[in-house]
Amino acid sequence: MSIFIDTSAFLAILDKDDEHHNQAAEVWRNILMSTETLVTTNYVLVETCALVQNHWGIPAVKAFQEDIIPVLRIQWIDHASHQAAAGIMLTAKKKKLSLVDCASFETMRRLGIKTSFTL
Repeated sequence: MSIFIDTSAFLAILDKDDEHHNQAAEVWRNILMSTETLVTTNYVLVETCALVQNHWGIPAVKAFQEDIIPVLRIQWIDHASHQAAAGIMLTAKKKKLSLVDCASFETMRRLGIKTSFTL
């Protein structure tokens, strides 16, 4: 089975001051010990790296690159997936629904992923 992981989960795992850190870290450890495949998109990685760099600097991005990214299956958003995600976002007309979120939903739909690790 595959689990989709998004930016909010990555940030909670990395940020010891996050109110959800302990819960996220426990879920992360359990997933790593299981046979589950962790899936994310290149859009989520760009978003996460930008936020990590802004909050903690390049050393934290390096740790993310070296310690977390290698255990992920990365789905690259192609033109068709980007267009589908943009369509979802424009149709939904919700201020808090980002293109990254919609690309994640489209990826989960396309791959048949029913479970996500998000906060």
